[in-house]
Amino acid sequence: MTQEIMQVSPLPPFMMNALQEADYIVHDHTHIKDPGALVKVTALVGTGAAVVDKKLLSMLPNVKLIAICGVGYDGVDVVAAKEKGIVVTHTPGVLTDDVADLALGLVLSIGRRIPQADRFVRNGDWVNDTFPMTRKVTGARLGVVGMGRIGRAIAKRAAAFDMRIAYTGREAKADVPYAFYKTATALAAEVDYLVVAVPGGDGTKNLIGASVLQALGPKGYLINIARGSVVDQPVLVQALKGKAIAGAALDVFWDEPIVDPDLRRLPNVVLTPHIASATDETRQAMAALTLDNLQAFYERRALPTPVPECQ
Repeated sequence: MTQEIMQVSPLPPFMMNALQEADYIVHDHTHIKDPGALVKVTALVGTGAAVVDKKLLSMLPNVKLIAICGVGYDGVDVVAAKEKGIVVTHTPGVLTDDVADLALGLVLSIGRRIPQADRFVRNGDWVNDTFPMTRKVTGARLGVVGMGRIGRAIAKRAAAFDMRIAYTGREAKADVPYAFYKTATALAAEVDYLVVAVPGGDGTKNLIGASVLQALGPKGYLINIARGSVVDQPVLVQALKGKAIAGAALDVFWDEPIVDPDLRRLPNVVLTPHIASATDETRQAMAALTLDNLQAFYERRALPTPVPECQ
């Protein structure tokens, strides 16, 4: 039996092709007009940027699965979904390495000012000037906000640079050998580079605010590969303008793909367009795991990767 599903965010072409090859009928939620078609939809598919709220769910009486192609799912109202008997899945694990790689890349980029050095050469400034000294990364103090899969992978890479590692989270991890601090503010006061690696959502909204940035101080750097919502962006902009912190390297923002003009102009910032998991290999693996969740759902098998709230 051909199943009818709905995409709730743009999907990469290779994933759309795979869905169609698997004989799914894929509706686009921005174009579907037929109330009869809404009744036929039994699953939703989207990326981590998908927004699935009560209003949308109320229009889809027979949906029982929301399959997110991404580790983050803060745009999904999981509480409302569970109330309607809907299970939410995501794709943890397969993108861990890429996200951790980019986190260390951003640490190096902001500390050694690699993008700024590139522009210095391209603009011909080297002919008449000397590039300013930068900050050493090897042996520096690294703080990780969130010690889940990605946080652990970041710490593993940082250890190869002989960095002194500490972390914060909901609780100390018995199997993690690094120093634990109860709050992000306490951690920030003790590190040179503060990397944010926690999920988005109401529980972490603006977690990195004025007190954390003040504690990080004028020699500290902020790196965010988590969600834009975790950092109080206007406060961060002011801290960067006033040199309350040394700099920031950001892969995520409040209103993606719109980025605050001040962030784009500031010289002590490195910006990337939410590319932490954006390699061919990882995006293919994420799509494959999403399809595995869909297939398991329709075959009434155990779902490979339900979100923690649905386990």
